[in-house]
Amino acid sequence: MADEDAERDHADGGGEALGPVPASVLDAVRGSGWATLALDLTGVLDKDAFMDRCAGALELPDWFGRNWDALADCLTDLSWTTDAPGRLLVVSGWREYAEAAPGDWAVAQEVFADAVTYWRGRERGLEVVLVVGPLSD
Repeated sequence: MADEDAERDHADGGGEALGPVPASVLDAVRGSGWATLALDLTGVLDKDAFMDRCAGALELPDWFGRNWDALADCLTDLSWTTDAPGRLLVVSGWREYAEAAPGDWAVAQEVFADAVTYWRGRERGLEVVLVVGPLSD
């Protein structure tokens, strides 16, 4: 699919494509027992706003220190989330942040990718998908 809105990016560097996530896909993920988490970064332009958005949207624990290490800790210790065999984190509205703060966005992608790698082959999983276009739920 060459259409820009049909591009996909996967945080683990797989280069897979994903346009808007249809509700049926999210329903299938939930039906398999996985939890879905939505992180809409629309309007986020700097690291502080990114950390605030993560804290609120993902309902991170009180001990979340609003820094990269703390985010990595939260994504590799999922005891604060609903008990589920896996979690799908769908990140939308990220392009504006990527353009405004490319260095911080690169670190965010690295944190996401490291967390996905950490959970590979374990009993519970985490996948992060970067959506181009709106999230339809």
